[in-house]
Amino acid sequence: MQSVRFQSRMDAVQAPIVQVIGDLIRQVPGTISLGQGVVHYGPPREAIDAARHALADPATHEYQDGLGIPILVDRLTAKLKAENGVDVTRGGKVMVTAGANMAFVHAVLAVTQLGDEIILPVPFYFNHEMAIDMAGCTTVRVPTDDRYQLRLDAIRAAVTPRTRAIVTISPNNPSGAVFTESSLREVNTLCRDRGLYHIADEVYEYFTYGSARHVSPGSFAGAEGHTISMYSLSKAYGFAGWRIGYMVYPDHLASAMMKAQDTILVCAPVVSQVAAAAALDVGRAYSGPHVHELAEIRDIVLRELGSLAPLADVPAADGAFYVMLKVNVPRRSPPSPASGGGTASAECRDSADRSIAMTIAERLIREHKVAVIPGPAFGMTDGCYFRVAYGALQKETVAEGIGRLVKGLRAIVD
Repeated sequence: MQSVRFQSRMDAVQAPIVQVIGDLIRQVPGTISLGQGVVHYGPPREAIDAARHALADPATHEYQDGLGIPILVDRLTAKLKAENGVDVTRGGKVMVTAGANMAFVHAVLAVTQLGDEIILPVPFYFNHEMAIDMAGCTTVRVPTDDRYQLRLDAIRAAVTPRTRAIVTISPNNPSGAVFTESSLREVNTLCRDRGLYHIADEVYEYFTYGSARHVSPGSFAGAEGHTISMYSLSKAYGFAGWRIGYMVYPDHLASAMMKAQDTILVCAPVVSQVAAAAALDVGRAYSGPHVHELAEIRDIVLRELGSLAPLADVPAADGAFYVMLKVNVPRRSPPSPASGGGTASAECRDSADRSIAMTIAERLIREHKVAVIPGPAFGMTDGCYFRVAYGALQKETVAEGIGRLVKGLRAIVD
């Protein structure tokens, strides 16, 4: 029986790279993953207890308000005002979503038409580009500087009559950069002056180190009319599997946002919302010790990766739990992926050849049992880059995982 097969808009969307790398990891038992961005801890006990008690409540098993259950919306409203300086009563709304990825999809659908453009500073979060492509819009890639900080000149030059939004992620996934308050203000002002939306991804808001500080663009004076802010409990509260994110958006987008929410989700999982409200009652103090531990792990990661110089460059990573590693591959003939040997090629610096980073990533898994995410997934095609995620590591495993990476890169590339 012949299968039906038509061309689809999904044909032009990149494959979800975490799944691709995950498939390779499953083929090599014992691989340490420095790939997916997860934390090594779970939710607070109070959240688990609240979820358990909620199972006896009939309302838990019914549809609820698409914006979120009242107790959680109240907790989020208070948190946003106290911690982010975002006053939702000044012309905004809060919506609970199934993670921040869903919030971003809602935002794109709400503010664009087919063929519109959205500006993404590079490196970007791959799911953002995927969502833009799925919506029939165009991603406009804009370079950052050598420390992955925003280049306002490049952003301004990228704005066209079809531009609808500029996206910022701070602290940044995948680079770990924390954008300065002044640069975020300039982006927000540019959006106001040009009639654009500033979509601010703040999922890693609690994960900053040293003197770096997170700033919410939605807190800037006059930002409420054009700023869409996105957050998540996945990292700070160990809630990745519970799928709870939330967003703040201008009142005038209420109808569009609810159309997207009702069609895609109806409402976020009710038991997860109950657990989230309990987690917020515990508050930021829950994540504090974990962030302190990650700061120590980060120091180990940066020190060990720094030993790769001049083979690799490691720009400052003051937030989230990622490092964007640039590997300076010598210009020689690339090895055959099947050969299991040879020296890799710096032709990956040519954006026309994106296979070398993936080849190296595959060899790291198969030959050295360590996994990282290749840079092209994040728009890094002019050079050989890898995202290294250390949030899932504990002190006992960080030395082993990073040690395998350092040894593997020296063996493959040197």
